[in-house]
Amino acid sequence: MASKVKGRTTLEVGADGVALITIINPPVNSLSFDVLFSLKESYEQALQREDVKAIVVTGARGKFSGGFDITAFGGLQGGKAVEPRPGYISVDVITDIFEAARKPAVAAVDGLALGGGLEVAMACHARVSTKTAQFGLPELQLGLIPGFGGTQRLPRLVGLSKALEMMLTSKPVKGEEAFSLGLVDAIVPSEELISTARKWALDISERRKPWIISLHRTDKLESLGDAREIFKFARAQIRKQAPNLRHPLVCIDVVETGVVSGPRAGLLKEIEDFQVLLHADTSKSLIHIFFAQRGTTKVPGVTDLGLTPRRINKVAVVGGGLMGSGIATALILSNYPVILKEVNDKFLEAGIGRVRANLQSRVRKGKMTSEKFEKAISLLKGVLDYESFKDVDMVIEAVIENISLKQQILVDLEKYCPPRCILASNTSTIDLELIGERTHSHDRIVGAHFFSPAHVMPLLEVVRTKRTAPQVIVDLVDVGKKIKKTPVVVGNCTGFAVNRMFFPYTQAALLLVEHGVDPYQIDRAISKFGMPMGPFRLIDLVGFGVAIATGGQFVQNFPDRTFKSMIIPLMQEDKRAGETTQKGFYVYDKNRKSKPDPELKKYIEKARSMSGISVDPKLAKLSEKDIIEMIFFPVVNEACRVLAEGIAVKAADLDIAGVMGMGFPPYRGGVMFWADSLGSKYIYSRLEEWSKLYGGFFKPCAYLAERAAQGATLSSPSSVSKSRL
Repeated sequence: MASKVKGRTTLEVGADGVALITIINPPVNSLSFDVLFSLKESYEQALQREDVKAIVVTGARGKFSGGFDITAFGGLQGGKAVEPRPGYISVDVITDIFEAARKPAVAAVDGLALGGGLEVAMACHARVSTKTAQFGLPELQLGLIPGFGGTQRLPRLVGLSKALEMMLTSKPVKGEEAFSLGLVDAIVPSEELISTARKWALDISERRKPWIISLHRTDKLESLGDAREIFKFARAQIRKQAPNLRHPLVCIDVVETGVVSGPRAGLLKEIEDFQVLLHADTSKSLIHIFFAQRGTTKVPGVTDLGLTPRRINKVAVVGGGLMGSGIATALILSNYPVILKEVNDKFLEAGIGRVRANLQSRVRKGKMTSEKFEKAISLLKGVLDYESFKDVDMVIEAVIENISLKQQILVDLEKYCPPRCILASNTSTIDLELIGERTHSHDRIVGAHFFSPAHVMPLLEVVRTKRTAPQVIVDLVDVGKKIKKTPVVVGNCTGFAVNRMFFPYTQAALLLVEHGVDPYQIDRAISKFGMPMGPFRLIDLVGFGVAIATGGQFVQNFPDRTFKSMIIPLMQEDKRAGETTQKGFYVYDKNRKSKPDPELKKYIEKARSMSGISVDPKLAKLSEKDIIEMIFFPVVNEACRVLAEGIAVKAADLDIAGVMGMGFPPYRGGVMFWADSLGSKYIYSRLEEWSKLYGGFFKPCAYLAERAAQGATLSSPSSVSKSRL
């Protein structure tokens, strides 16, 4: 690694009397403190120089600025004071030097003006941009609020409704829309950007164009009565959509302070509340997830060998069912030509029909134009044999979970595909070594485990065996990124990372129910914690067939720690299979709306009599906190095993896998990060206590026991978790 070059700004004064200040901090010109202090110096120099009449601020290489440097947050949270005091940049520099300057400044924006980048641009006296430039304040994604005056200036430039929408959803707007909103004053081609901005700045200094201070504008703000209604509506929506999050409500409060008490009071409240949020668990968790997501592609012994990804020109997908068609959809959406193979015309037609339907739903939602639809669908070709496989670079097998069928397909693929072709399997439960047993191509067999629906879910588990070549992993990770997935590299074992980590999730729920806890109370507690749905609603969604098949794999492979319950098989005997049959743990109406079923009791009682378990009155009165811990601590325990066995490269990868594969709430930082916030000692002692009362299912693993004994975090690398791959 080269030593990190400090970010900086440059100042060039032209014969026209305009000082051009350029932000330089590749790749996105983020605003590190080095850049911000340099920007202040360049500004002060421009203001002092007699030959400067006006200023233009821009970013190098076609990007204005992607915002504040997120790596600096860690230091701030750790108490490293880089600013002389909180709010120094926002008030003393951006407001009292830049915006209050006696020479006008124009922001020339290309590429990105996000977060702090947009906040600097809004403090200029006008903004000129290209039509493709993006403007946004995405700080809420990190559990924070804008910290350089964004909560005050954006509403004054675009009005309250739009400003709140942009901040609360973190969605950027493109140049054209920014212009129609009044956030930008002119749209020009990129080659004319700087010259137009220079002329504009001179026009302001010579009073030919208005000199506007964003913070003092009120013409876009709604009347106080309307504003109160807007705030009320925004708060109600947030309470409904994100009941566990405080920071969106704080953002609304800060905007309201500016409207009611004036912009200076708003700025001061923004500084104060930003500091509180910066030290809260939510922002620590979300910043952890931000970096963890970017770190999944670093795999020691694979991605540090200097290998570059090979070009994948054409991909084949075998099997056009739900998964195969979803995978094909994801590939053609990112411009990969795809061959979809099925066994007969009827299945092939159905598979292509599914891909079409996936794309059409995007068109209906306005996510895709009909031209894009035509282009994407033209990349798909359906076939019934392997003849056209002779020039494919990668094949993804996505047929049903049947060992001999998958083995036969791999034998055929080895025969028909070129020798460098990657042979990937989307299996979710079968050992890859077993699937490739009858081939001689072990070095190019890899797991590409997508989550359903494959064109929507953001995670891709890249599963390596002991024999998978590093080049193949590098190639698949690259394809994963290109089709907009977050690839996580994992080792080969039953359930890989996500399904293995979460198999105790449903098992713990069944164990609690047999011991007397109300299943609907469990689902309510887990949903309230922040999961998309509770374990029983989830079993209904995936269907009893899948639940039993995958559960069977775990019972077989981890017999010492599985809880065998008869509840689901008993319900299956009565033709209940979950949502598809409109009856499972819940009953469903024709709109898929679920409601509790009083009949469930009889199945629970019957299962209880078969397992000989009696109701534990202590458990019948379980608190929400205890339900969450009894369901999730076994997940943490299994995640520790996955880490200790070297199946996962690092704890942060498991955090991302849980968030993206199972919907674990990102604002809790992922399974391992959340566990560390509670402490290994506490988790160990709870599991130990439950294992004495309710059996081996809860027994803490050796890794967890060792970390607890040392009082160490679960996430830090240790002597135990040396990769065995």
